[in-house]
Amino acid sequence: MALLRAITTVGGYTGVSRVLGFIRDILIAAALGAGPVADAFFVAFKFPNFFRRLFAEGAFAAGFVPLFAGELASEGDESAIRFAEEALSVLFFTLLVFVLLVEVAAPWLVYVLAPGFADEPYKYSLAVEFVRITFPYLLFIALVSLQGGILNSLDRFAAQAATPILLNLCMIGAILAYGPLGNDPGFPTAGHALAWGVAAAGFVQFAFLYIACRRAGVWLRLVRPRLTPMVKTLLKRILPVALGAGVYQVSLVIDIVIASLLPTGAISYLYYADRVTQLPLGVVGVAIGTALLPLLSRHWREGAEPAALHSQNRAMEFAVLLTLPAALALIVLADPLIAVLFQRGAFGPEQTVATARALAAFACGLPAFVMIKVLAPAFFARGDTATPVKIGLLAVSVNLVLNLALMIPLAHVGIALATTLSSWLNAGLLARALTRRGQFAADERLKTRVPRIAAAAVVMAAAVLALDFAAAPWLAGSEPERIAALAALVAAGLAVFAAAAHVLGAARWGELRRGFAAPDA
Repeated sequence: MALLRAITTVGGYTGVSRVLGFIRDILIAAALGAGPVADAFFVAFKFPNFFRRLFAEGAFAAGFVPLFAGELASEGDESAIRFAEEALSVLFFTLLVFVLLVEVAAPWLVYVLAPGFADEPYKYSLAVEFVRITFPYLLFIALVSLQGGILNSLDRFAAQAATPILLNLCMIGAILAYGPLGNDPGFPTAGHALAWGVAAAGFVQFAFLYIACRRAGVWLRLVRPRLTPMVKTLLKRILPVALGAGVYQVSLVIDIVIASLLPTGAISYLYYADRVTQLPLGVVGVAIGTALLPLLSRHWREGAEPAALHSQNRAMEFAVLLTLPAALALIVLADPLIAVLFQRGAFGPEQTVATARALAAFACGLPAFVMIKVLAPAFFARGDTATPVKIGLLAVSVNLVLNLALMIPLAHVGIALATTLSSWLNAGLLARALTRRGQFAADERLKTRVPRIAAAAVVMAAAVLALDFAAAPWLAGSEPERIAALAALVAAGLAVFAAAAHVLGAARWGELRRGFAAPDA
C-alpha cells in the first residue's frame, strides 16, 4: 500500500473521530463547564488514557509491530500469528492483575496524580470513584492495540483507525442519556454517566476489532502465557519505549499534577485546549506514525535504506505541509474557536479566554508533536529503544523544570508552554541522533519545500488575522452568526494557503501524490 493512501486512510477515520470528539467535548462543556465535577472526571479519564497511550498504543505498538511484521515477512503467517497469541496471553493476564491493583489503590493514585484535590474532599472522592469506573477500559483497549498492530502489518489500517469513533459515540450517548438518568442514584452527576460510557466503550472497541481480525483471516486464541524468546524480546522493547515514545503523555500527566495545585478550572482549561490541538495531531501525526512504522520495519528488514529515507522525507514533507499552517491558524483563531466550540451552558466567556490562551501555547508545539511521530518510528523499526528513552527522559525532566518555573507567572498557560518547549527539545534531539547515524537526511526536495511552506503559512496567518478583525461583529453576535463567521474564516484560510502554496512552489499536488505513491522499495 502506498504511504499516502495509508496515511489518508488512518487520517480520514481519525478526522471523523476528532469531529465526534468535538461534539462530545461540546456536550461535556455545556453539562460540566470547568467546575469540580469536570476536573474530577478529566483527572480520572487521564488514568486509562495515559496508560493506553503510553503502553497500549505507544510502547506496545512500537515493540510489537516491527517484530510481527518481521516474523510475517521472514517466517510466514503461521509463525507470526503464533507470536501474536503468545503476546496476547501475556498482555491479557498482566493487565488483568494491573487493573485489579489500580481498583484497590485508586485513593492513593488520585492523591499522587492530583495532590491539590486533597484539600477538596468532594472533588477528591469523585475522582476516586471515576477512576474505579473507567480504568477497566485499559484492559480492553490494550487488546485492541494488539489486534490493530496485526491488521496494520497486513496493510489493513481502516479498522483500528475507526475504533476511536466508537469511544466518542459511547461517551456522546452517555451524556445525552444523562437527562433521563439524572434522578437515578447510580448516576448522581453527568460525570458518572460519562465514566460508565468510557467503560462500555472498551468492550465495544475490542469486539469490533475482534470481528475485523476474523474477517482478515486471523483467529487469535488465548493460550497459556509463556515467556518465549519472542515475548521476552517484546517485553525488553516495551519497557524502555514506554518512556521514549510516551514522553508527550508523561508531560501531560506532569501538567495535571501541577495544575491540580492551581485554582479550580485549570485542569479543565488544559483539557479543552489539548482536545482542540489533538485534531491536527491525530489526523496528521498519529496517521503518519501508524502508517510509517510497519513500512520502515519492512524496509529495514529488507535492507532497503534508500527507500526508508525516501519514505521519511515524504512523511516529513506532508507533516510540515499540514501542521505548520494548522499551528498558526490555531494561534490566530484561538479565541473565536474556543467560543464557538464550548461557550454555552456552564462554560462562559471567562472560561473561553482562559482556554484560548492555553490553546495558543499548545499550538506553538504542534509541529514538534507531529515531528516526534515521524522521527520515532525510525528508531523503533530498527529495534533501537535506548536512544528515544534517553531523549525522552531528558525532555520530561525539562518539562518538569519549566512547569515549576512558569506556573507562578503564567498559571495554566505556563504549563501548556512548558509542554510545547520540551516537545521541541525532544523532536530536535531525535532528528540530530538520526542524522548523526546517517539514518535520516533531508533530501533536496524537502530542503526546498519547507521554507516555501513556512512562507505560505505566514501569508495565510496574516490574511486570517485581518479577516478576524473584519468579522468581529459577527463573532460577537448570536450563536448561528458566530458559527458562520468562524466557518468563513476557516474556509478563507484554507483557500489562501492553497493559493499561496501553489504560487510559492510549496506544494505541487500531483507531484506530492506521485511521491507518496512511489514503490515501497
